[in-house]
Amino acid sequence: MTILVTGAAGFVGNNVIDKLVAQGRSVRAMVRNLEKAQMRLGEYGDKVEIVQGDVTQRDSLLPHIQGVTAIVHTVAISMEKGGQTYEKVNYQGTVNLVDVAIDGGVSRFINISQNGADSSLPYRFLASKGKAQDYVAASNLKWTALRPSAIFGTQDEFFNTFARLVRLTPLIFPLIGGGKAEFQPVSVLDVAEATIRSLDDDSTIGKTLGLGGLEVLTLGEIEKRVIQALNTRRIMIPTPVWLLRPAVFIMEKTLRGSPVSSSLLDLLAVPNRVEDNALVNIFGIEPIPFRGEHIAYLKNASAGQALKKFFTGATVN
Repeated sequence: MTILVTGAAGFVGNNVIDKLVAQGRSVRAMVRNLEKAQMRLGEYGDKVEIVQGDVTQRDSLLPHIQGVTAIVHTVAISMEKGGQTYEKVNYQGTVNLVDVAIDGGVSRFINISQNGADSSLPYRFLASKGKAQDYVAASNLKWTALRPSAIFGTQDEFFNTFARLVRLTPLIFPLIGGGKAEFQPVSVLDVAEATIRSLDDDSTIGKTLGLGGLEVLTLGEIEKRVIQALNTRRIMIPTPVWLLRPAVFIMEKTLRGSPVSSSLLDLLAVPNRVEDNALVNIFGIEPIPFRGEHIAYLKNASAGQALKKFFTGATVN
């Protein structure tokens, strides 16, 4: 049973592969960037078959479906860069993969979606993820959709971005939007575990399952925990989103690795809490809390790392 993991060098993808390898499963890791794949998957050697493919290029997917019995689809972008748009990657990329899977006789499909994704929303990121899942659900695949809230872990971008910004902002730090937006941070280890269990649990077929962490936290509480994890202090200044938009616009236009975009600021208007937490209710997993040793990795964020990431867009974790 060979399992194809798309976006295998990405944050969720390589954590899923880590668990698959630990179970001795046959894994095919599809990546777009071979250099990044070597950085994050090279340690597995011949235990993982690394192949190069791009979900936006349907023909590049065809050879990688051969001999595959299940697909874990993790490819998605949260920020648009270099011609990679939400519609092209998140939606059409999923359409391409679903079509190729059906043509190739692959039936089991795990789609890593997004909490709050809905094709009817005016927010393009969430709409693209919602449209993608609508297409998956309308297919004849044996699909399961997992919808995690904000995911934390060593390689995450969301929480690490806050840590990097703290390193670059002495004394004060903005309490974005008054810090009222809600999240339910979930560990990437828990998301990966739920993914693996879904593969083996036919009762999850045809279901959309929300994944959340132990606590619902406001953005303000998250910012404070990040600052505490860095063992530092900042004066928190409530800052309305509208006041941040000009600065974010400039960063988008000038920084290859801009830490935020206007479209992501829009998402603060959408509560990111999980009402029916399948992590607990379906999989029986006790969520890893967003605190203490579990977020100690944030200490690794440095000013130098932040500048390298923001100015070059390089993978730094």
